[in-house]
Amino acid sequence: MATTPIAHTLRAPSELDYYDCRSTLLPSEVTALEAWNIMTAEPGPLLQLAFRIRDAISALFGVKRIGGFSGTRRDSVQVGEHLDFFLVEHSAPDMLVLTERDRHLDVMICLSISERVFTITSSVVTHNAFGRAYMVPVGQVHKLIVNSDLKRLKRTLEG
Repeated sequence: MATTPIAHTLRAPSELDYYDCRSTLLPSEVTALEAWNIMTAEPGPLLQLAFRIRDAISALFGVKRIGGFSGTRRDSVQVGEHLDFFLVEHSAPDMLVLTERDRHLDVMICLSISERVFTITSSVVTHNAFGRAYMVPVGQVHKLIVNSDLKRLKRTLEG
């Protein structure tokens, strides 16, 4: 029976403003960083457009631009470094914990893998009305993006 590593979240799921957890069984073993590299290697035009729209609207409210995913492959990553706009808070072969925090919300993404079951756990705590309003569309789009990333990861590993 597969055992999944305990996912990191900002708080207990019942205390979060947004929580999403999605998993897929992969055809072969990979590390959490290898999975990240595959999923972010080639951001599609719709995702790039979504990030441009996000940055344009968010900048009006004093939120820094994030620019999206660069597609840059990393062979290793240490705590305190960045993967694109995310701060690496934990790095192990079976788990990456990534965060982005600002005055409107805190975001944590936990990528974990155990016995080929790969899981993306997303948690958000909002701090104000803008953060809550921001998460209304982003929460729905995030689920679509994660589903697409999981399918691409699986398809890539199937060769």
